Amino acid sequence: MIVPPGRVEAQAEGEVGPVILTVALNTALDITHHVPALRPGTSHRVAEVTERPGGKGVNVARVLAALGHEVTVTGFLGGTTGRILRDRLTGVPHLTDALVPVSGTTRRTVAVVDERSGATTRLNEPGPVITHAEWSAFQEVYEDLLASASAVALCGSLPPGVPVGAYAGLIRTARAAGVPTLLDTSGAALRRGVAGRPDVLKPNAEELAELTGSHEPLRATQDARRRGAGAVVASLGPEGLLAVTPEGRWRAAPPHPLHGNPTGAGDSLTAGLLSGLVEHRPWPDRLVRAAALSAATVLAPVAGEFDRRAYEELRTGVTVSREASAA
Repeated sequence: MIVPPGRVEAQAEGEVGPVILTVALNTALDITHHVPALRPGTSHRVAEVTERPGGKGVNVARVLAALGHEVTVTGFLGGTTGRILRDRLTGVPHLTDALVPVSGTTRRTVAVVDERSGATTRLNEPGPVITHAEWSAFQEVYEDLLASASAVALCGSLPPGVPVGAYAGLIRTARAAGVPTLLDTSGAALRRGVAGRPDVLKPNAEELAELTGSHEPLRATQDARRRGAGAVVASLGPEGLLAVTPEGRWRAAPPHPLHGNPTGAGDSLTAGLLSGLVEHRPWPDRLVRAAALSAATVLAPVAGEFDRRAYEELRTGVTVSREASAA
């Protein structure tokens, strides 16, 4: 078995059950600046700066670990930024680092939070160029990790050099190993990835419209299922969640709108869905957990974290209603 540097064996101290695997091919060091008011074209005094390991798959892993799930994160990292990211993951309870080193440098993302309006402006770098040899090495690590995985989340953009159909191939590899998959990406990676037939697809409203050409959520979600997804859970912003599954379809929403930093809310939603999946919860329970985690993340200062007290309160207030007709 190939064990990348930084990997800690999950069973070093006693037997540990199957873990959730998250894939973050385009990891990042997330840098968040808070300014009193953002004015384009001017200088700003930054009131607060935070740095966290990021990329959608890393954020999902951190939320799952905070919920007490054993989780392994894999993907790529490199350069000085990659070393900082790895250092920030060291010592996180329940989280195993299986990131694969590459010759390029891990990207940074910069979020600027306007404290007056609450709006967040994001600048996302493209990520390092991945060579053919590095992509092949990752696939070997991924296949090894599937042996102990209870579910896989494939999240985020693809760095340069990774084939556009990469997610579809990784989904098929997981299916051959009997491991359920969740896909959360956008653009061409989403269009190609859904053909791999993920068990769960988690787009937001914009991604769903881009995939299907329809801005009507129910029609678009049903179309996404026809394209190959087993179930589709669409995040519709203030309107909550719409889930179309083989067991039926549901809508879920928090008790009231929340204002704050929405960065990472979708990643917490993914973590909630995976948590419910591996615990074999019925769909309404999964949606309550996902909606509450997503909303509680809006109240947290950075992605990959959530306000735990708000999460516990919101779980009792999320409403889930079943649509009359079957999916």
